[in-house]
Amino acid sequence: MATKVAPPFAMKQPDGGWTGISLALWKRIAEEEHLRFRLVETDSISDLLHGVANGSFDAGVAAITVTAARARGVDFTQPFYNTGLGIAVPINEDPWRSIGQALLSFGFIQAVGALLGLAMTVGFVIWMFERRKTEHFAGGAKGLGSSFWWSTLAMTQAGAAQNAPATLPGRIVAMGWMIASVIAIAVFTAGITSTLTRRELEGSVHGFDDLRIVRVGAVAASAATDYLARQRLPVRRYPDVESGLAALRRGELDAFVHDKPLLTWIVRNEFTGQVRIVDTSFSSENYAIVLPKNSALRSSLDLAVLDQVEGGWWQQTLFETLGANRSR
Repeated sequence: MATKVAPPFAMKQPDGGWTGISLALWKRIAEEEHLRFRLVETDSISDLLHGVANGSFDAGVAAITVTAARARGVDFTQPFYNTGLGIAVPINEDPWRSIGQALLSFGFIQAVGALLGLAMTVGFVIWMFERRKTEHFAGGAKGLGSSFWWSTLAMTQAGAAQNAPATLPGRIVAMGWMIASVIAIAVFTAGITSTLTRRELEGSVHGFDDLRIVRVGAVAASAATDYLARQRLPVRRYPDVESGLAALRRGELDAFVHDKPLLTWIVRNEFTGQVRIVDTSFSSENYAIVLPKNSALRSSLDLAVLDQVEGGWWQQTLFETLGANRSR
């Protein structure tokens, strides 16, 4: 039986013994099915999967995510745990970096573009009313440009009285625009202030979409790396979670992505006060026991897994270890 260190699902003790959520499940299944087994540690999930595929191991269990690519080489039992990918970020993030990212974000540029678009629309309407009756707005491109400029000045409440429209329709439009622009600028300012305050207090990464504008790391040859690659996100690869979190702590990364329960466990035990987990998750990851193709154990283990995860002990184990019980 192959396994790999993946706390809290598979943990090796100083005396060489093994504990963890996945191994507790496997030991109960083995007892119920009268299976004798010997645990063999592998260095990576890739080694575990390769060993099961070529027959070196009869099965494998740890925190092994079911994916289509893996299912082409091995079989999986019914899943026993469902989770998602989590994001770790540094606690003492540079606030100026967060603010800069907010000002260069698509949402900010979109808001500025919307305000300018409104100003130009109002400017065009005023030009249509004033171009034949007011000298300042007369002419083609020159008059239209003057109208755009005046509309923008009126929006910012800076010098709107100078070169103002002279006709009654133009003044009505101008009055409406000046009142509306006060509201528009107030909403825009409040939104930007809220965004900057939030980013300064909470950092620049709040969910998956924020990963597109920051430096992201993940474990090489993991489900997280595969997912990020499918989303066309550039990712820096690390040999294990600890290496990635250490790089995050040193400021080499802005975010590190991994299976959320494993990430949470390692941060809580090894990086407290230096790294935190973002209160969100994405994607969907199922953990299952790995078997060789056409294994004779498949049908009996499928039923055994379902029997165990539907039991009260399993829910209690998840709650005590993880504070959650997303078994399937």
